[in-house]
Amino acid sequence: MLISNAYAQTAGAESGGLMGFIPLILMFVVLYFVMIRPQMKRQKEVRNMLEALSVGDEVVTVGGLMGKVTTLKDPYVTVELLPGTEVKMQKNAITAVLPKGTIKEI
Repeated sequence: MLISNAYAQTAGAESGGLMGFIPLILMFVVLYFVMIRPQMKRQKEVRNMLEALSVGDEVVTVGGLMGKVTTLKDPYVTVELLPGTEVKMQKNAITAVLPKGTIKEI
């Protein structure tokens, strides 16, 4: 009469299965190369820098303090900021190792 019958459509080809995952896979590949890989590389560089740290190196700390390393113990390092002023801190508070002669004595 006035309302026609509604029939379910038959399933077509399975093109939507794999094609639906390709953008998701591409997004994870781009995420890996843009964010994850550079972060892992930076962590490796910092780990190598801290392992190569030795007495007499001139360093910069997280707080921006510059000084010379006087003693090294496994998790801690003592840094001389001025003659007679030493600070004991954790190794991972060091952000950079400066070239020798960067810090001038006052």
